[in-house]
Amino acid sequence: MMTIGLIALDLDGTLLDSQKNLSERNRRALERCARMGIQIVPTTGRAVDGITREVRSLPGVNYAISTNGGTVADLARGISLKRCTLSNAKALEVLGIVKKYRAMYDPYIDGRGISQPAFIEHMEDYGLSPVIQKMVLSTRDVVPNILHYVTDCKKDVEKVNVYLADVKDIEPLRKELSGVEGIVISSSLYNNLEINALGATKGIALMWLAGYLGIAPEATMAFGDGENDLSMLEAAARLCRIRKYKIYTLKELQDRVKEKLQKLKGQGAAPFMQIVSGDTLL
Repeated sequence: MMTIGLIALDLDGTLLDSQKNLSERNRRALERCARMGIQIVPTTGRAVDGITREVRSLPGVNYAISTNGGTVADLARGISLKRCTLSNAKALEVLGIVKKYRAMYDPYIDGRGISQPAFIEHMEDYGLSPVIQKMVLSTRDVVPNILHYVTDCKKDVEKVNVYLADVKDIEPLRKELSGVEGIVISSSLYNNLEINALGATKGIALMWLAGYLGIAPEATMAFGDGENDLSMLEAAARLCRIRKYKIYTLKELQDRVKEKLQKLKGQGAAPFMQIVSGDTLL
């Protein structure tokens, strides 16, 4: 039976706790996996620069999937291996729609989020908790005007992240954006939408990286908690045999993980990573 060669881990809400910290239990679980030769791949909606030093320094962490699959990065060499981005024109089209709503928006360019004072100084108005505000402050470059910056820099955009002041605007905005060709829309929080280029998903990036590393698809595992994680959960769960246990459908896996998370709330991904070393949890 094929052993696990790669574990893709969402960060916020999965590997990291509510304070965006890595628990000691999760650290020990990852160290155990790394000793088995498993590639540990942070797979996140964050830009590359948003992957913390604490996560980067973990054994087994050599590669990362960022901006929901917009970039696959070789962290050791500091280079992008694969990019699937919104063209500058497409990003401006998306931003033109988003700006009609009461929304805080930040395009991700060259591994950094781009924001402006009007947003940074009023993050609480857009439902950002103090913890998320702190993360935003450390991962954004502030420019006078986002739209002018994107227009003038003429660069492609990895992702457009949106926080809405009124959650009732999520569905109308999603519906309006669905009319834009060449994009994919997802979410990771109750009040946000994330817009990527068509083809930029965590699942597609996971399968690409596995192929790049010579790891069979059925030797991959993935863990996540949000809508933007579904593609990688489906890609891995559809093909991954969990050690000597049965192969679960995506729905069965989601139901079991949800049930287990209720019992192990706050313990992160560590209990599930024990599957790799033979402990029965699912």
